Amino acid sequence: MTAGFAHAEFSAQELEAFDNEPPVIKDLLMRANVLVGDEDDPDGVWKAADMYCKAARYGSAEAVYRLGMLYAFGRGVPENRDYAANLFGIASTHGHYEAQKMLETLEIKTSATPPCVLDDVAPEKGLSGVTLVKETPEIDQYIANLPKNKRWVLRLVNTISKWYKVDEKLVLSIISVESNFENVATSNKEAQGLMQLIPDTAERFNVKNAYNASQNIKGGVAYLRWLLAYYKGDVALTIAAYNAGEGAVNKYKGIPPFAETKQYVKKVQARYPFKTHAYDAQITAPSPALNAINAKRRL
Repeated sequence: MTAGFAHAEFSAQELEAFDNEPPVIKDLLMRANVLVGDEDDPDGVWKAADMYCKAARYGSAEAVYRLGMLYAFGRGVPENRDYAANLFGIASTHGHYEAQKMLETLEIKTSATPPCVLDDVAPEKGLSGVTLVKETPEIDQYIANLPKNKRWVLRLVNTISKWYKVDEKLVLSIISVESNFENVATSNKEAQGLMQLIPDTAERFNVKNAYNASQNIKGGVAYLRWLLAYYKGDVALTIAAYNAGEGAVNKYKGIPPFAETKQYVKKVQARYPFKTHAYDAQITAPSPALNAINAKRRL
């Protein structure tokens, strides 16, 4: 381990990325990575952004990508999707895989670049904290008691949910039941990560690494958005299908009679008690079983 970082935690993927950089850039990236995870320093992420800016000026695609992530999620710096998309575009031209993946979500509309990447100036500071919308007491209480080492997930959910127009509290409720906010959670059915994506679902929504938090949440939220359209905003059916698959929901014309699924729906709905959710009808045609499901419910 590099001197001065004996107590820092780095993933194997991060160490590989850092080791491919010249010493001065590697040092900046490692110092910034520690600051991003420092919950006790309110300016830690902004300081990290400044280091990413410096490393970006040295020509580091990894630094450009990481700075783009901070702008995409409004961490340390103001949320700015134009900056983020352009930074991902720059990093992707240098072959940065994660940046290329982010461009599937963010469209490059301008060539706007943060001034700190172009000149030796500090990046602007953003607002701290995460704002949750709507009052759903049980999930609010759960989030209020979430340990500090798990709270970083909130900002990812907040931003990605906005991109996909899915209520973040539905996503948070799903994560709380699926993984209890454990990024490396793995089930006995090979479901992986925060939103417990099974390999087929991960492949379906183009998630290459289900233990990468951003990819995992993007894949899970994309699946929720699809299910909401498929079941025309019916939250109970969406939750049931997220657990058991839409095939099972269609087959049984409603929530499948599986003990696990019934308990799952009950837990999620206790935290997210809304019956309907807005949906985009252009995403997919509705389930062919919807009429039968609604008729069954009226009996």
